[in-house]
Amino acid sequence: MAEPLVNYYGPEIPQTIAAKIKDVYPSFDTEGFLDHVMDDFLTLNLMDRGRKITYSLHEFLPESYPEAVSILLKSIETKSDSESVGSPIASFMLLPFTHYVATYGLDHFDESMQAQYVLTQRFTAEFSIRPFLERHTEATLARLGEWTSDQSEHVRRLVSEGTRTRLPWASRLPKFQKNPLPVLELLERLKDDESEYVRRSVANNLNDIGKDNPDLLFRTARRWMVDADENRRKLIRHALRVAVKNCDPEALDIMSFGEQPNIEITNAAITPSEVHVGNSITINFSIKNVGQRVQSILVDFRIHYIKANGKSNPKVFKLKQIELDPGRLIQLSKKVSLVEMTTRTHYPGSHQVDALINGKIMPIGSFKLHK
Repeated sequence: MAEPLVNYYGPEIPQTIAAKIKDVYPSFDTEGFLDHVMDDFLTLNLMDRGRKITYSLHEFLPESYPEAVSILLKSIETKSDSESVGSPIASFMLLPFTHYVATYGLDHFDESMQAQYVLTQRFTAEFSIRPFLERHTEATLARLGEWTSDQSEHVRRLVSEGTRTRLPWASRLPKFQKNPLPVLELLERLKDDESEYVRRSVANNLNDIGKDNPDLLFRTARRWMVDADENRRKLIRHALRVAVKNCDPEALDIMSFGEQPNIEITNAAITPSEVHVGNSITINFSIKNVGQRVQSILVDFRIHYIKANGKSNPKVFKLKQIELDPGRLIQLSKKVSLVEMTTRTHYPGSHQVDALINGKIMPIGSFKLHK
């Protein structure tokens, strides 16, 4: 199991920050700063550790925000951030800097936007840009519009990632959940970006829009599909992934999987048929095109996991997209772990398994899970 990120964000982070600031601001009270930071620091989660450093920086930097943020930006120019911290998440050293901008810079728009422009190219300003979208909506959208053509992919990605209405680890943007059109205007400029890093972010943003405005998601996806190259088609597939996973007929139709499949399932087997938590099962089945023409087939499957109350909840697993010639038979197989996870607790009982062929539910068997 991967080491939690917070375990890498220990005392060496504020120590490194203090040393870098001291290099460019000799009067910085390193000892006082570290004493202030370390009070209860190790009891906090990752984001709160970043905030604690932010609040401590505010206590020991000049009261003038423009002067303070200038010191912070100069400090990151001192060499070898990653070597100094020696951590897999070295760039997270700048998390308190973006918090600083978001917390103390709202009354200093130009200085703060320039700071985020610099910081996002070394870490990310996707969290700190959000208060500016709320407080200075039009001015921030205008600046983001300028950044859609910036030479840095990190800056362009900030445009699409920072405007996500349901960005993980961040508060939502209710104004744009209600009316996402200003965000969509920015995404229009980035949908064919040369960077997959940016296009992936555009897809995630469009997926977020669809959770509150599904009709807009589908209209946009259909429009973008016109004359789309493979990069844009990949973006649209990713943006529609939740809707496709939920077997939404509109999403399936956009991705050319809207027709009812003319297939049959054979050789279905779930092994072992009885299994204990911590082990795994293998799901096997074949599909055959029994029609007279090539069929575009989207094959998924779902397991109806038993919940604590004895009821079941289906979980969909992606499997394969294929062009199936008439009469062709294809064997599919997938191993599924039943190890306990932080996101799922396994409960004993009979678990139904279905194949999903272009959204059509086709039961293929079950397995019995024991503790």
